[in-house]
Amino acid sequence: MNNLIATIATITLLLFTQCHYAQAQEAGGAAPVATEQAATAAATGGAAASLPADSTDEALLADSAGIDLAEVPDSTLAPVESVGFHKMLKTKYIEGSAGFMSFVALALVLGLAFCIERIIYLTLSEINAKKLMADLESQIMQGDIEGAKTTCRDTRGPVASICYQGLSRIDESMEDIERSITSYGTVQAANLEKGCSWITLFIAMAPSLGFLGTVIGMVMAFEQIQQAGDISPTIVAAGMKVALITTIFGLIAALILQVFYNYILSKIEHITSQMEESAITLLDIIMKYKLTK
Repeated sequence: MNNLIATIATITLLLFTQCHYAQAQEAGGAAPVATEQAATAAATGGAAASLPADSTDEALLADSAGIDLAEVPDSTLAPVESVGFHKMLKTKYIEGSAGFMSFVALALVLGLAFCIERIIYLTLSEINAKKLMADLESQIMQGDIEGAKTTCRDTRGPVASICYQGLSRIDESMEDIERSITSYGTVQAANLEKGCSWITLFIAMAPSLGFLGTVIGMVMAFEQIQQAGDISPTIVAAGMKVALITTIFGLIAALILQVFYNYILSKIEHITSQMEESAITLLDIIMKYKLTK
């Protein structure tokens, strides 16, 4: 668990560093562009000053030839580049205050870590319960109780553990066997739901952090209005942008975690139903074994 937390913290730190580096890089890229534009303007101005006096005649000649100089494309215009999803996401992350947005990202990463751990655990806990019960029935009816116990020990999952618990008390009364299976089934059900409370915590935290960003953005907007002494869209835009972006990211994180959480609940319900069905089947098999014994 400590290694998992350390890995998640490292990933979050790298993401935070990359966003700040991209922000500094975008800010530093404005100066070379301005210098290039100034050099282009100087070159254009020098060329215009060095035109000979007969440039008017050349313009008249172009008009007489039917050439519209205004339609000539400007070769100095830079081509428009399409913005990728990753770059757009990184830009919005920075615009929403990278320091505050890191808390939303941390809630998403930690929530996904618990979701992945539960999904792996539940996937490994699923078995073919009907095949297991058929094998146990064949071994029990033949009197091979130790072989049935070995089959349960070699099979992973809570279903096999419950069956082993019942077989270990096969010489006792049916009431004691049923009580033992029920008690151990409760323990196994609690193990299936282990860690789900943390997932619900991060589902609640993500939109709450987004709404907190909304309040902080509104406070920033009112502070800018107070400093400027005027209400205008340009003054309020920065604070409102932070408010809306943090809210959007918080809601998206909560929606992602909610989808994984519902998937986990469906797997827990499936395994729980397998446990109940297998417990009833095992009690019936033990009853038949006792009657034929």
